[in-house]
Amino acid sequence: MTTPRSGDPEIDRALAELAARTAGFEEVSRGLEEIRGRGESAGGQVAVELTPTGSLAALRIDPRAMRLGSQDLAEAIVEAFGQAEEDVAAQSFDLARTLFEP
Repeated sequence: MTTPRSGDPEIDRALAELAARTAGFEEVSRGLEEIRGRGESAGGQVAVELTPTGSLAALRIDPRAMRLGSQDLAEAIVEAFGQAEEDVAAQSFDLARTLFEP
């Protein structure tokens, strides 16, 4: 996309800066769509994958995890989910931070 020119150097500079920031926001937005947070628990027997909005994208329960019992399995799922939330938040923060770095 080309930046419009007004003929005024100050306005042209501002327009170019705005175009660059807009492109940066669009790039970050696309990147956020691709992020997946991951978490594991119970020695890797339970794995969770989340989208940036917190939606569950995947849940894997190894057959060996079924021996944990319902309470322990539930706790393992919650633990893996929490790790995935932390992971997606960290990735999102790192990506968004690129907008404000020089």
